[in-house]
Amino acid sequence: MKEILLNGETRTVSAETVSALVDELGLAAPMVLVEHNGLALRRSEWPHAVLNGSDRIEILRVSAGG
Repeated sequence: MKEILLNGETRTVSAETVSALVDELGLAAPMVLVEHNGLALRRSEWPHAVLNGSDRIEILRVSAGG
């Protein structure tokens, strides 16, 4: 377990990678954008982006509409 800053709030997670975090949060991968410590990640980078304590993660949900 580690504490990260997720969208501005401290949160304890068990995920080891960004990809695992998206799964842990129950988010649909095609519908989110992820920033890891200020760096926007491509979805292909998520499995290789290792989470460490005190990392800053911003997750934006993409929604369709007019």
